[in-house]
Order: sequence, then structure tokens, then C-alpha cells
Amino acid sequence: MNAKLPLEFFEARNALRIAQSAGAERYAASSYEKAVRQMNQADALATGKHGNKKSLISQSREVVQTAEDAREIAVKHIDEERAETERRAGAGREASAKARASDESQRRVNAEAVTADAQTAAQQAASAQADAERARNDAQHKQHAAEADSDRNRAAAASSDAQLQQAVRDREELRARLLQQFNLILETRDTARGLVVNMSDVLFDSGKYTLRPLAREKLAKISGIVLACPSLRLAVEGNTDSVGTESSNQELSEKRAEGVRSYLTTQGVPGSSTTATGFGKNRPIASNDTSEGRQQNRRVELIVSGEVIGSKIVSLSLQPVAAITSPQ
Repeated sequence: MNAKLPLEFFEARNALRIAQSAGAERYAASSYEKAVRQMNQADALATGKHGNKKSLISQSREVVQTAEDAREIAVKHIDEERAETERRAGAGREASAKARASDESQRRVNAEAVTADAQTAAQQAASAQADAERARNDAQHKQHAAEADSDRNRAAAASSDAQLQQAVRDREELRARLLQQFNLILETRDTARGLVVNMSDVLFDSGKYTLRPLAREKLAKISGIVLACPSLRLAVEGNTDSVGTESSNQELSEKRAEGVRSYLTTQGVPGSSTTATGFGKNRPIASNDTSEGRQQNRRVELIVSGEVIGSKIVSLSLQPVAAITSPQ
């Protein structure tokens, strides 16, 4: 870098970086690429032996203008996407509320039907008892009545078993459907604790707990799925690699976990059904001796559980964990 270069040249470079960080490379590709080409031309003027300073200043100002245009376009697109996501989430919540109201109405109808059946059964039992008392001297009649009772008991047991099996199938089908839906958004695996949704380190600003736009977009989609099943529970768990001090890693893992939990609640997920815990560097899933292993260890995991999918949430206490090392 030549300190004698005009200030406009450095302003141009800075404007291009700002546009890139604002998402212009994705949301305003045409304008951003134009700014990059203009910057390349400015670089050529700056490094040339016979570069014209006025031309360099003029070219640099064009870069600043083009980069600012790209940044504004990107910001507008991001705001539009966020608004659309919020609109869809609202529509999903409204649909869920209507569905719950319909389910509640159906449950009331079913309960009334069960009550009516119970009253009918009670009346029939009373009538049968009266008949049995009147015909207690008739041994054959007693035998038939006993056989009828036995048949009813077997039918009731078979019905109860069928209902239990159907409930198990319903939980398994919902669990499989949620696993498939979550996997379309983020890497998800099925474990004994529940469905574990993995958020990699790249969804946060480097070394910070700020959610990047892509992370918020994915969490908004996750929220929409969770809101369709109000009885689900979410445990957000933050983890880091072994680089840095233990206290800084612990703090970063806690803030990332809490950041994810806070964003989920802004999307309508009840705070009472979510928890956030940071484990620092104490729960590695790969060796910290390689960059690939450290990348895997820097993660936030969402453990989705609940009786509705056949599992209860299991909170992990922070216990000493043996370090994972690469093979010698």
C-alpha cells in the first residue's frame, strides 16, 4: 500500500468491503460485480508507474458510488426477505391456532360421546344385574352371563391395546416427519435425547455470538415447524473448540446458546418450552488437534424432544469429559 495514494482510493476499498459485509455479493450481485471491476481498474491505476492521479480519484469515486448502490440494494432485499419470513410465520401461527381450536372442539365432542356410552353401559349393567338376580337359580343363565362379561372384557382389552399401538405409531410418524423437515434446513440426527439440530460455527460472526442473516433465516424456518407442535421442548446447547481460555470459551458458548434461544422466542416459540446452556470446550465431538475437528466442535445444537415424539428432554450436567485426540 502506498501512503501517497489519494484518500478516495482507500475510501473505494472500504466501500467495497462494507457492501460485501452487507450481503451485496448475494443480494446485489450485478452492482457488486460492477464495483469489483471498477476497483480492479482503480488498482491498476494505483500500481501503474505512470498512473494519472485525477483518473484514479475519478475511478475511485465511481467505485464508492457503485458499492453504495449495491449495499442499499442488498439491505432492501434482506429487509424484504425478513418481512416475508415474519408474514409466513404469522400465517403459520394463525393456522396452528385454528387447528388447535378445531382439535379442542373435536375432543369435547368425543368426550360427550364417551360419557353417553358410559351412561348407556351403566344402564345395561344395571339391567343385567337385575336379570341375574331374578334368574339366580338358573345356573345355565348365569353361565351365559359370565361368558358375555368375559367377551366384553376381552374386547375392551383389545381396543385399549389397539389405541396404545396407534399412539406409538403416531409418535413415530411425527418424529420421522420432523427429522425430515429439520434436515431440509440444518443437519439433524435422531438420538436417544431427541432430534439434534446442528448449527455450525459459520452461522455466527467469527468469534462472536451475533447471528448472521442466514442463521436467522434458518431459525425462522425451524420456529415455523416447532410452532406446529406446541408440546415440543427445545434445549439450546453451545459448544466451542479448545482454542482460547476456558472462561472465554464458556462465555462464548453461553452467549451463542442464549442468542439462538432469544431469536426463537422472537419468532413465537414459547420461552417456557426452551432452555439455553453453554458447555464451552468440555464436550468435543472431534479432535481439537486439527482445523477440521475444531470446526466440528464449534457448534450450537438444538435438542428437540417431548412426549409427543416419544422422548423426554434430558439435560446434560457439565461433567469432566475426556479430551478427544487424534490417533498417534
